Order: sequence, then structure tokens, then C-alpha cells
Amino acid sequence: MKLAIERSALLKGLGHVQSVVERRNTIPILSNILLEADGSQLRLTATDLELSMVETLPASVSQPGATTVQALTFYEIARKLPDGAQIELATEDATSMAIAAGRSNFKLACLPREDFPVMTDGEMPHQFTVGAETAKRLIETTRFAMSTEETRHYLNGIYLHVFDADGSRMLRAVSTDGHRLAKVDVTCPPGAEELPGIIIPRKAVGEIAKLADSGAEELTIGLSEAKIRVAAGPATLTSKLIDASYPDYQRVIPKANDKAMTVGRDEILAGVERVATLASDKTRAVKFHLEGDMLELLVSNPDAGSAKEELEVEFGGEALEVGFNSRYLTDILGQVEGDNVEIKFADANAPTLMRDPGDDGVLFVLMPMRV
Repeated sequence: MKLAIERSALLKGLGHVQSVVERRNTIPILSNILLEADGSQLRLTATDLELSMVETLPASVSQPGATTVQALTFYEIARKLPDGAQIELATEDATSMAIAAGRSNFKLACLPREDFPVMTDGEMPHQFTVGAETAKRLIETTRFAMSTEETRHYLNGIYLHVFDADGSRMLRAVSTDGHRLAKVDVTCPPGAEELPGIIIPRKAVGEIAKLADSGAEELTIGLSEAKIRVAAGPATLTSKLIDASYPDYQRVIPKANDKAMTVGRDEILAGVERVATLASDKTRAVKFHLEGDMLELLVSNPDAGSAKEELEVEFGGEALEVGFNSRYLTDILGQVEGDNVEIKFADANAPTLMRDPGDDGVLFVLMPMRV
């Protein structure tokens, strides 16, 4: 294999694929990236056996071939070479690859291309395209609420499914960790109307978010009951889906929260962050004391002291006290895009609803805590 490639193109491609590689691998070949040169392109592939990323880059190939090199080392070399450098890659045998750029020369150990595992796509019966901005809305609004507990692996991702709303098909993304829930609806893209309910695993969610933010205008998505394939420009991601049933999340969305408070989003977010400075690291508890049109944010920590902040709100209901985990609360408030946030309570022990009054497509649920 022998080729020349622009440093900027190589670095961008390596940036995409190397993040798929697990840093701690017991299988050496999984620490490597597969390089395949042919025609006028270099194809980079990385996999962890659950997910694979392929990116095709323009290159001047004088001798086609393939090999595998250590992903992180190759990425760091490319990152540290000067802007505008022309990088030459060459293999003389199966054991090493030479990297040359100006006066810099490196030689990386290789593992055989034949040892690199291939992740097959299989048949993808559901095919559709979605705008990059829509994909970002689905992911960024919900990804913070994914669980990280391995004991409930079915919550370690985003649940994507289609439903009917007033005669229209809608696409919904949901995530929950048992303490908070995030839900966002968008118009169903053509071709996704019969989409089965799927759970996209956490790592794939992060990689799809990068593709949506890569500059491509749209993502092309293929789906089966077991895998998802997402293509954006020269990059294609294929991932296994979580093989489980998602719980009935509708049961935890309250229907009778009749005590509504409206407050400026920036004001309450900043206020909670200030008083939470003194919150216990263990509970991160902050108490809401609502009375009339005044909200008091209260923190009491025997080891550190106490804090109080008052905010003017629209409420007018009966006095109410309820406690929340301040980190969960600020995570949700950070996803509200409008100027105001509406928070609807039932009582101190019931799930609380939060939403942007100007955006009916997004809803959050937060469980209270005893303070």
C-alpha cells in the first residue's frame, strides 16, 4: 500500500473513527483502525464488535492495499503534524507502516488485515432520511436522561418509535434513568412510518450526534430490528440495537398536575446553580418553597451552611414545598430553549412536569426527593 493524503482530511476522518475504539481492549486487533486504499480513496474502519464506523477519504493512491494500525497512536501523530502537511503512508510488508510528512518520519507496527473483524449490515428494511437539525433535536434533548446502570441495560439508550397524533404520524425519542424522563416529538420522515420501536445504545447515540454535527445537511438511516446504519457524507456508522423491550414510559407521565408555575428559564437555572454551591455532594438537594408569586430556592447543608434565593414567578396557587436533585433539575432546564419554563406540580411526592410553553413537542418529567 502506498498513498498520499492531505493532513486535514486524514485528521478529520481519524477523529470520527478513532472514537469508536475502546481504550481498554483485551483483543489487540480492536485497538487498531483498518486502512484500505484503492482507486482514489482511503477507507478507514474502526469497530468494537457492537458498533463500527467507516469513513472514506480522498487520497492519491499509487499502490492499493490494506493494513491495520493502532488507532490512538495514528490519530495523535496526525494531530501533531503541521497544518497543510501532505502525509505519505506506505507499507513494505505486513508488520509495519511508514508515515512521512516533511521532515517527520514514523513507523507504526501493523496487525494483519485478515484479523480485523467485519461487522455486516444485513438487510435494512426501513430506509429514510432525516435533516441533521432534526436528528440533533431528537438526540440532544433526550440523551442526558439515559441511564448508566448496567443492571437496567434497556434504559441505557434512546427509545425511538412512531405514533399517531391527530391523524399524523410522529417520530418520538424518549430516555429515562428512573429519576427523570425526556421526550421529544418531530414529524415522521417519509419512509419511517412503519418503523418498529428500537433502543439505540448510549455509545451509538454519541457517535450519531457527532455525525449530525459534522456539517452534513441530512442523515440517511437504515434500520432493522437488530441494527441501525447512519450515513452522513463520507462517514457511515453501523451499530447493534439494544435487544430488549422498553418499559411503558407513559405510566410515569402525570396527567393531573394542576399547580402550574411559570418562570424565566435563565433566572431559575442561574438561581439553582448558585444555591446548589452549598448542596451536599451526596444528595445535591434543593428545596422549592412556593407561595403566591414568589419562589424560594433553599439549600441546607449541616457541613457547609445554607443558601436562599428568591425569584418572582407566575403561580398564585396554594403554598407548596418540594425538593429536587439540583443536577437533575439543571440538566432539564439546560434543554429548555425558550425564555420561560413551565413547571407543573401535583404535590410534594408526585412526579413534576417541565416544558417550554412555546414548544409542545418537548416534555420533561422529574421525580421529587425528600429534603
